[in-house]
Amino acid sequence: MKTMNCTQLGGACDKEFHATSFEEIAEMSKQHGIEMFQKNDEAHLKAMNEMQEIMKKPEAMNDWFENKRKEFEALPED
Repeated sequence: MKTMNCTQLGGACDKEFHATSFEEIAEMSKQHGIEMFQKNDEAHLKAMNEMQEIMKKPEAMNDWFENKRKEFEALPED
């Protein structure tokens, strides 16, 4: 089990996510983002806009995901 927080995953808060794989943690982060979008959380909306800019360039998005995956893999087990 490893831990990353929202900010580490491109978000805007310190909410922690615990998972055994990067795919799991990415899905948790995505669900959290949906919740924050529905709440119109200003800080998260700003972070989402920044992510949308990255998503416009598939190569940049792939690089971002690979860097986050490597960051996850390098973390110590909880």
